[in-house]
Amino acid sequence: MIKVSILYPNSDGCRFDMDYYCNRHMPLVRDRLGPALQGLAVDQGLAGGAPGSPPAYVACGHLYFASVEAFQGAFGPHAREILGDIPNYTDIRPVTLVSEILINAGTGETGQLHRHG
Repeated sequence: MIKVSILYPNSDGCRFDMDYYCNRHMPLVRDRLGPALQGLAVDQGLAGGAPGSPPAYVACGHLYFASVEAFQGAFGPHAREILGDIPNYTDIRPVTLVSEILINAGTGETGQLHRHG
C-alpha cells in the first residue's frame, strides 16, 4: 500500500481554510479518485517539537492507494480540477510525498513489528 501525503508548510501570514479543505476539497478529491482511493485522512498542525514552537506544517492530507500506478491512473484524469481548487483554500505551495507503508501497527500490538510488502 502507498500513501500520498500533501504537506502544507507553515510560514508567517500564510492562509489555509481548514473548513473548506475538509468539507469541500477533500470530498472533491474522494469523488474524483473513485474506488482506487482506499482511504484518506487530514491532519491539522498544532505545534512543533519544542515547547511553544509553531508547527512545521499547517495541514497534511493523506491519500491511500494499492500502488503508485493506481494513484497515477486515478489522479491523472482529474489533476487539473483538483489542483485548480487549491487557491480556494490556501496560498501555500504544497509539497507532495509518495511513500510505501512499511509498518502500520496499533498500540495494543506486542512483539516484533512486521513490515508490509
